[in-house]
Amino acid sequence: MVEQSDRAPLLDWEEVPPPEPAPTVPSPVEENNLRSSPSNCRPADNTAPGAGWTPSPGAPTGVAAVTSRDSSSPFKQSGLGGVVESTDELDSTFPGLCVKDHTVTGWEEKDQIVSVFVVTFDTRSGNMVEWCLPQDINLDGVEFKSMASGSHRVANDFIYFRKDSYFGLACFANMPVESELERGARMKSVGILSPSYTLLYRYMHFLENQVRHQLQCPGQYSPLEAFYEDKKAILPPGGNGLVTSCPTSSLTTIVNRCMHPEMKITHPAGCMSQFIRFFGEQIMVLWKFALLRKRILIFSPPPVGVVCYRVYCCCCLANVSIPGIGGSVAELRPFFYVNVADITALETELSYVACTTEKIFEEKKDLYDVYIDNQNVRTHRESLQPLLRLNSADKEKYRKLSEQRQLLLYSQEVDGESSANEEDLFILFFMEQNNRIFQTLCEVAGSSDPTLTTEHVRAMGLDPAGDRGFLVDLLEVYGIDVMLVIDNPCCP
Repeated sequence: MVEQSDRAPLLDWEEVPPPEPAPTVPSPVEENNLRSSPSNCRPADNTAPGAGWTPSPGAPTGVAAVTSRDSSSPFKQSGLGGVVESTDELDSTFPGLCVKDHTVTGWEEKDQIVSVFVVTFDTRSGNMVEWCLPQDINLDGVEFKSMASGSHRVANDFIYFRKDSYFGLACFANMPVESELERGARMKSVGILSPSYTLLYRYMHFLENQVRHQLQCPGQYSPLEAFYEDKKAILPPGGNGLVTSCPTSSLTTIVNRCMHPEMKITHPAGCMSQFIRFFGEQIMVLWKFALLRKRILIFSPPPVGVVCYRVYCCCCLANVSIPGIGGSVAELRPFFYVNVADITALETELSYVACTTEKIFEEKKDLYDVYIDNQNVRTHRESLQPLLRLNSADKEKYRKLSEQRQLLLYSQEVDGESSANEEDLFILFFMEQNNRIFQTLCEVAGSSDPTLTTEHVRAMGLDPAGDRGFLVDLLEVYGIDVMLVIDNPCCP
């Protein structure tokens, strides 16, 4: 396999080391290590007896894989861009959530850049696409997606967004200049488009360097041209161009990496850590709305980069690894940053998570079910109002999550390095909770007496009284046919 750098050949002269190590493509030595110990391969059993997840040394974290349940014989299944082979028996500290040893052969993440562009703010014309490759690609609206409303108030930012069937990442910078024509400030964004957002993080540092370069030396595009030639995608002809969330139907013993798309974090505080600290117990409220596939809109003034990470975290709350669950419901799709130009697209969406810097969206109540302003989570839909109240089971789940985080942080401090991380802990905690709920519901629905009792509800980690409305909505959304019988529904 030919190893490619994440930099175009013409860019070596201008690479500046970031404050923290930037994510890069593995070296040949690291690639060999990856083949013998791939990351992000997680098994998912259909049963999940306990709440949360206990990280174990050597728990893998980076390649997608789907395997058969027969671990006594070699298995070979497709992952993201490659094939996973193993002859070792699956092993886990917590049933269904980690794999001991397996080998990756021929695995490679392909570059999929379909466009590179530069957006500038012109004092007469406003936001405009200054340059792009290829020249015939439709970039209508990108000038507003890659330079968020209100960005003139910040020095720099980064933005994830959707453009038709593609996802984009743009880095913005604002440089003071002594120019009356530019009104004392030069503002530009350099961005890329790809069919998937999972690899965009690779180019964050490159885009940051390039936007500074464009501010200092406007019109010098040769590094961007070299980058595009090095990374451009060869897309299959005749594709329908639809953007969908990652599929779950192919999941069996191991959680497909697509369930937990790799979105490396460059924010110093860390994505999941910041998300948990920011929302606190309110995460449990967001979890219910995400699982019910509601339309969730997050408002925040610039900078918007960290808010795009909150969109990602919200989508992670709804992961389910049980085959057949969720196939008939709307997919929870990340839109990332949206502006008024996206209103028409959002009108047709049944389920999404997005963020915006434009306050006008608050008045467009037909576009969303849940509106988040800072840490304030609210809904204008009367039927969803009870879900805003935390109950005893919510607080207990959050306590367990916080406890497991502290144990993980302690183990990292003591051991120095740990293969487990907070992103895995966070995602697997909620995946296990979701699996437990749906496993119980499926078992009850398939029994001779499809009646959901108080004992069943408590076994799922829910509050029999406080979560009654949530369960009713869940059964309706997912089309699960059981009879809900809870004793004393008015009393906790």
